[in-house]
Amino acid sequence: MTFSAGEVLKQLGGNKFRAMTGAKNFVKDDAKQMIIFKIGRNSKGVNYVRITLNSMDTYDMEFISMRAGKKTIKSKADGVYNDQLQEVFTNHTGMDTHL
Repeated sequence: MTFSAGEVLKQLGGNKFRAMTGAKNFVKDDAKQMIIFKIGRNSKGVNYVRITLNSMDTYDMEFISMRAGKKTIKSKADGVYNDQLQEVFTNHTGMDTHL
């Protein structure tokens, strides 16, 4: 499977996801098969999410807090299937991805 940042965003919920979570500043790295983006305030203190396609054709997700140049990985989820992206995102950030 080839990596498509647009497809990952669509699986997360597309424009509804962006509106509900305040997701912005999307950066994709096709060589590393990953996308990283900033999200709005949430109860878990996560402000960046990194999603990487792994060799098993599933996604690895990292929930990151970046404050004053200091990066802290708050939580990780490995082996996430595309239909689980929204649920895992909600579990790790406390933010709903749709109404």
